[in-house]
Amino acid sequence: MELTVWRTFVTVCRLGSLSAAAAELHHTQSAVSRQIAGLERRLATALIERHARGVRPTPAGEVFRRHAVATLDEADRAVRAVREVRDGAFDRPLAVGATPSLAAGIVPEAVRALREQAGSLRWSLLPGLSAPLHNRVIAGDLDLAVVTDAPPGLPHEPRVERRFLGLDEMVVALPVGHPRAGHGPVPLQALADQTWVEDEDGSAALRQHAARAGLTARIELAAADLLGKPALVATGHAIALIPGVPARALRTDVTTVGLVDPPTRGNYAVTPRRDPHPSAAPLLDHLAAAFAPSPPQPQPLPPPPADRKAAADRHT
Repeated sequence: MELTVWRTFVTVCRLGSLSAAAAELHHTQSAVSRQIAGLERRLATALIERHARGVRPTPAGEVFRRHAVATLDEADRAVRAVREVRDGAFDRPLAVGATPSLAAGIVPEAVRALREQAGSLRWSLLPGLSAPLHNRVIAGDLDLAVVTDAPPGLPHEPRVERRFLGLDEMVVALPVGHPRAGHGPVPLQALADQTWVEDEDGSAALRQHAARAGLTARIELAAADLLGKPALVATGHAIALIPGVPARALRTDVTTVGLVDPPTRGNYAVTPRRDPHPSAAPLLDHLAAAFAPSPPQPQPLPPPPADRKAAADRHT
C-alpha cells in the first residue's frame, strides 16, 4: 500500500473532515475520497463513517489508524536518519522522559555530567508517569525514559531494553518542626494517628505498607501529583509518603524521616531496541552511577600507642 494513502487517511481521522484534509494536503476533496475508497476496497471493510459534523473512523478504521500512525512515524524517522547521515550533521535532540521524582534531580544531574564529559548536547525532558512514558519509548517519541516499577508495574515489552538502575527507599515527608523530624527511622505505627496526603500514583504503596503493619492509613487529603504533596505537608495539613530520591530537592520547609522496613521501588531506564540515540548509552552509565551507593568514608586511624598514652596523661 502507498504510504501517501495512509497519510491521507490519518489526516482525515485527525481533522474529522474530507474537505479539511484535502485543504491541508493540497488535494481536491474528490481525490481524498478516491484514496479512502481505494483503501477500503483493499481492506474489504469500511474505515470511516459520516456523522452530522463530518467523518470519524469506524472501529476497524480506528485500529488501522493506530497502526498507520506508528508506521508513518517510523517512516519519517527513517527519512530523517538517512538525511542526517548523508549531510554529516547528526544532531537529533535526546528526548528523555522521567517520573516527577526522578525529573526533579537525578536525571538533570546525570545529563549535566554527560555534557561535562562529552560537550554540547541538545536534549529535552518530559516528566510523566511510568506507564505513559514506557509507551512513548515504544512509539518512538522518547529516546530514553527513567521509570519505576511501582504498581501496576512495568509490562514485558520485547521492543525495548530495560536496565535496572537501583532501589529507592521511600521516606515520610514532614513539616519542619514536626515532633518526629530528625528522629528516625521510625516504625509506621508511630505515625498511626497522622493525617496523610496522597496522589493516585503513590497511594497504593502507602496502603500496602500500612496493611502489612496492621494499620489503616488515614488518607484524608489528595494531591494532583507528587509535586503537590509538599505544599500540604509544609503547611501542616498532612504528612506524605514519597520516594527518597527527590528528598534533596524538597522545599526548605519540608523535611523527611526514614521508616523501619520501608517500602521500596525499583528504578529502570527504558530505551528502544531499534535506532537508539548515540547519547543514550553514555547517559545510562551516568544514571547508574547516580543510583550507586556512596562508598564508605575512610575512618581516621587511631594514634600510635605512645600518642594515646600522652593523650591519656593530659586528661588525668
